This record gives sequence, structure tokens and C-alpha cells, in this order.
Amino acid sequence: MTTTTEGRYDTDIAVIGGGPAGLQAALTIGRVHRRVTLFDDGRYRNAKAGHMHNVAALDGTPPAQFREQARAQLGEYPTVELREERVEEVRPVEEGGFVLTTSSGASVRSAAVVLATGMRDEMPAVDGLDELWGDLVAACPFCHGHEAAGRRVGILGAGAAGHQTTLLAPVAASLTVFSHEADEVPGLHEDVEVVPGRVLSARRDGDEVVVGLEGGREERVAMLFVTPSSSQSAPFAEQLGLELNASGCIRVDELGRTSVPGVSAGGDLAHNAALPMPMVSVVQAMAGGQLAASGALMGLLSGGH
Repeated sequence: MTTTTEGRYDTDIAVIGGGPAGLQAALTIGRVHRRVTLFDDGRYRNAKAGHMHNVAALDGTPPAQFREQARAQLGEYPTVELREERVEEVRPVEEGGFVLTTSSGASVRSAAVVLATGMRDEMPAVDGLDELWGDLVAACPFCHGHEAAGRRVGILGAGAAGHQTTLLAPVAASLTVFSHEADEVPGLHEDVEVVPGRVLSARRDGDEVVVGLEGGREERVAMLFVTPSSSQSAPFAEQLGLELNASGCIRVDELGRTSVPGVSAGGDLAHNAALPMPMVSVVQAMAGGQLAASGALMGLLSGGH
């Protein structure tokens, strides 16, 4: 068994995506002195968020600061290469491994691939939500709920209202569900106000969200929780023919391995079907990146590389 793929491949493992999952994957691979190339095109799911929360020892840290520090630490490992460019295509090669084509037209041959490109969020069709997303408009009570403690909190739509009101009840002074396009909002925590009517807009006024409804009515909340729809932010799952779960995320096993040998996935874009839903957070993304890196390394070792 050899300990390097040098000569046959440009890198042992290509990691695509420079967010928490990709950074952790590159670190895990670098620490056992395997050649890893991390591709980071500067696009991140949490780009609009001013701070990360629910991350032990890093609670409240700006995501850009986290990435800067992680990248600096990766620079201490001689087998880690960072390339600030976008991968356009990943394709398997008949004799083994994969070829990655970048936006600059360069080709990189890799023995294995870790996908960590995350998901793309699409807001409900309400004017102004995009501008407030990641600040006064959020999806996760664990990540953003505490910042509205003791104030009025709003939830847009019926989809996750029951779950979210139960989570937020000890946090908020009061909870308001905007039924939006739903006729009924079942399963609510007690003492929750329901405001009927379609929501047309959301805008900032100081540290509050002004919610505009049909008929000209306006309501104010400290934070508005929404449930965006999400899809793969990169084309690689389709290019490689990877199996997806109903969630739209790439199906992975306990070590982040996909349905295609040699391809692992970690972070928001990956979903182990044993879990009822994708577990979306910085910590889960890092854990998924580490597992995907481990799965990729196991594949190389079992293949005799």
C-alpha cells in the first residue's frame, strides 16, 4: 500500500466549497498529510448573516472572521492548497478518479472528491424578505431566537409554525403567526396570536420588522421567522448522477459517502436518510465535513493509494 497518489493525480482529494464543511474537511485531510485542494469561489449560504450563533467558543463570531481564521490555520499544513476559483464541472475518469474543470479553464485530476457547496435558499414571495434575510429575518430559532428575547416575534406561514412556536415560547414575550396563504394554522403553542391575510412586504424600521398585509394593515415584530425553500447551489449532484433524498439534499451514509464511489458530501447539501430532515447549522456542517473527509480517506486507503 502506498501513501500518496502523486504522479497519477494532481491532488488526493478535491474539496469544493469554502464554508464550514469544506474548511473542516480540508483540515481533517491535511492533518494526516494527504494532498488536498480546497476550491472556494467566495459564495456562502450564510453570507448575509452578521454573526454565527449556537457555536461553542465562537458564539457571536462574524462568519467572515471565522473563515479568515480557518484559512490561516490551513496555511500551516504543507499538503493543503487553497484555490480561490469556481469549479464548473466534475466528471469521473474511466481509469479512475475525477477531473475538475474550473472557471479559468484549468483541469485538476483528483483521486476523490468532497462536495461542500451548500444549498441555495429561496424566500417566500414577499417583497423585502431578501434584504432582511440573515438579520431580522431568519429560519432557525437555535441560531437567531435569543436575539429577540423578551420581545414580540413573528412567524410567516403555517408550515413550521407549530414547531417554531413551541421552541420560541420561552424566548419571546409574545408570538404572532402570520397565516399568509394558509386558511388554518394547526398545532400552535398556546397563547399564540394568529394574524390572517396575505403578507405583502417586510421592511426594517430601526431594530424591528414592519410586516405589511393586504388591506394596508401593518404589524411590528422584533424578528420574523420564515421557511425558505432550498435547492442545490451547485450542479455537481446532477453532473455525477448522485442519489438525492426527498429533501433535495444529497443522500449520504454515516461517513458522508454518496451513491457514487469516490464522492463524499458534507454540510447543508448532504442528508443521511436516517435523520428526519437535514440538520442545518455551522456545527453540523463542520461535523459533516469531517465525516465526509474521513469517508474519502477510507476510500483512498482501501483502494491502495
